[in-house]
Amino acid sequence: MCPQGRAGSIPVSGTTLFVMSYSQYTQIALENLRKTDHISWYIIPLLALVLYVYAAEFQKKNFHVILTGLAFWGMDWVNEIINALILHFSRFAPLWITPHKSAYIILVGLNIEIMFMFAIAGIVWSKFLAPDPKTKYLGINNRWFVAIAGSLFSVFTEILLNKAGLLIWEYSWWSVVCPCLIIIFGYLTFFLVAFWVHDTPSLQKQLKIVGGIFAVVLTSFVVFGSLGWI
Repeated sequence: MCPQGRAGSIPVSGTTLFVMSYSQYTQIALENLRKTDHISWYIIPLLALVLYVYAAEFQKKNFHVILTGLAFWGMDWVNEIINALILHFSRFAPLWITPHKSAYIILVGLNIEIMFMFAIAGIVWSKFLAPDPKTKYLGINNRWFVAIAGSLFSVFTEILLNKAGLLIWEYSWWSVVCPCLIIIFGYLTFFLVAFWVHDTPSLQKQLKIVGGIFAVVLTSFVVFGSLGWI
């Protein structure tokens, strides 16, 4: 069972304020956040793999596939920023934590290994899409089928990581006990936005969507980062 933090109260000017301290795993993550002590050489081949995947699609002029991958990746950045903000405002824990055993922890719920994975995940899952958006798999529209199957597979992977102590959930409503929110907001939204980009007929519109996602990400890092919230 994940630790739930320590609660207490302190008197201030005749009133009592309720104080919730950070959970144990949150404290560990914050201690390791953006420290370079554990950087390892294995991140270099991971970077090379990401570059190869995008280079292969560029060589084939599959620009819609490249933008699909970037849309998926950008949506994960949005989620990770929201997760970090939840920690800031709750003063207890984010929804998910990657506290240790990483070469580099970027945000409390995002390490460099996860970042590289999400950078190519959208491209990988797009390979399961049928050329015709109306094609059905087992009676379900293939876009929805892949999105749902991909979300379920991703959550199953998270459950294994949680069992191994690498990915921590602190709230019962965001855990294996209640996985619906993880499936919908943790992954399904990524797939739906990425496949929307994939099927958008105009390259210009695809660029606008992806550009908009990363504009939100960069603005959030500038604003919330300068405030010390993430």
